[in-house]
Parts: sequence; structure tokens; C-alpha cells
Amino acid sequence: MAEMVKKCPECGGINLFWNREKGEIICRDCGLVIEDKMVDFTQEWREFDSSESESKRRTGAPMTFTQYDQGLGTEIGQKSDLFKLDGGDRNKFFRLRKWQYRISTAIERNLKLALAELKRVSSFLKLPKSVEEEAARIYTLAVQRGLVRGRSMESVVAGALYAACRRHEVPRTLDELSEASGIEKKEIGRTYRFVTRELGLTILPSNPADYIARFSSALNLSAETQSKSIEILERAQKIELTSGRGPTGIASAALYVSALIHGEKRTQREVADVAGVTEVTIRNRYKELLDELNLEKEIKKTKKKKR
Repeated sequence: MAEMVKKCPECGGINLFWNREKGEIICRDCGLVIEDKMVDFTQEWREFDSSESESKRRTGAPMTFTQYDQGLGTEIGQKSDLFKLDGGDRNKFFRLRKWQYRISTAIERNLKLALAELKRVSSFLKLPKSVEEEAARIYTLAVQRGLVRGRSMESVVAGALYAACRRHEVPRTLDELSEASGIEKKEIGRTYRFVTRELGLTILPSNPADYIARFSSALNLSAETQSKSIEILERAQKIELTSGRGPTGIASAALYVSALIHGEKRTQREVADVAGVTEVTIRNRYKELLDELNLEKEIKKTKKKKR
């Protein structure tokens, strides 16, 4: 508030004082009260611990798409409060609570079941809250547009989660979503493409470098190996070697080559199991990287040093 007044209109002085208790701005030079009756937007109570803060706060939790009513619903009484009432009033409030839990519309019933499944899969994959919120928003839009009709609820939930992961650049593969949700990988991919097309969601292609940290941690590789694999991917992207190829395949191959260069040899089977791809895929991407980026010399240098 005080920043709005730059100088005193009477004497032109800039030595101003903001009295927060009285809501006034006063010029220290001439004593002119420049502003009065200012509104204080800070809280008017004192709190000494978290329990006092919660009891005195007059606002609820923020809106969220992870609840079927977006967190705007209210709860009629607590059980401890209801037992303080007389018999007639108590029965009345019990009936009201029972009707409150009965969801009227089909969309709300669908959302209540689907969002519980979404939270379960999200927890299984250890996804951040931002991804869970985005996935719930995508699923809610899909239900409102009637895109769930004719498809299983679980497949649409998995497709929404995969779309949210792609939008937030959180690397999760279709194989991981298939394992968490129990839906076939092809069905999840098909539903994901349908939902994103119908909702007009713009999703950029996956960056193979996003998978390097996870794969490297699972294989217990060093930071140098991880950095070298990202460098290999950047060189491959410059010559458009990554276009048209699966991000997990090219990422795992780059990590495999980098491990060989740094003498941390891992088998193609180990890398394939971590990345969720076949050994043939890694072998093909590995040969392409060696041929196009001339990485054989670096691998031979490592072998000579060992000798």
C-alpha cells in the first residue's frame, strides 16, 4: 500500500511512514496524513502452533480435480457432534449424511470410482502431485465430453496418466503403466491417442534424455557415465538419429555405450530389463550410434587402458 504513494503532495518529501496499526501513511517532514482508513489484508489473529492456525482459518482446502466434487463439497456434522443431539434431531442428521454420500449423476459416480483408481495407479508409479492433478483434469474433461463411453474406465485412466506424464516431462513408459493398471500396452496407447486427439492436447515427443537418470540409477552407474550418455544423445539429436525411434530404446543404447566407454560394463540383458525393451532393440540402436557417431575409438581406448 505504501509503495503506491511516492512522495508527499504537500512538501514533496519522500520520507514517508506507514502506520500499520492505524492504517495511515504520514509524511515525517511536514506531518501530513496522506492516506487514512487503509485496509489491512493480513490475518487478524495470532497463532502459536499449527493446530491454532487450522482452527482459526476460515477457508477450506483449494479446489482439486482429484475429487469428484473438486473438493467443494461439505460434510454434515461429525459423529462426535451428532451424538450430542436429541433422538429426533440425531436421526434427521443421520439421514442427511446418508443422502449426502449418495451421488446423483452418472458423471459423479464415474468420477468417484475412476479417481480412486487414478490415485492407486499414481501411488504405485510414485508420480508427483502435479501429474496426478493434470491426469484427473484430463479424465474429467474426457468424461464430460462422453469419451469414456464404450471404453473401460481403467484404460482411460491409464491413458490420462500417460498423457499427464508426457506433458510434465515425467518419464514413464507404457510398459510401466500397463503393469500398474493391468491394461494391455496397446490398449493404453490407443486410448491415449484417442483422448489427446479429441481433447486437442498438444504433447511434444518424449525426450530420450529424460529416461537417463532413472535407468542409470537402476543400473548403479556413475555420474560420469550418465553425463556421457546425455552427451551422446545430444550428438545423436543433432544428426536426427533419434527421430522415428523409441525414446527408451535410444536412451538405453546411449547408456550402454557410455558404460562401455567408462569401463562400467553392463550386459545388454541387464539394460533391456531396466528400460523395458528387447535386447534386439538395444543392439540395433547400439550399432547405429557406433556407426554414425564414431564411438568405437573411445571404446577401444578404454579397453587398452585396462590392459
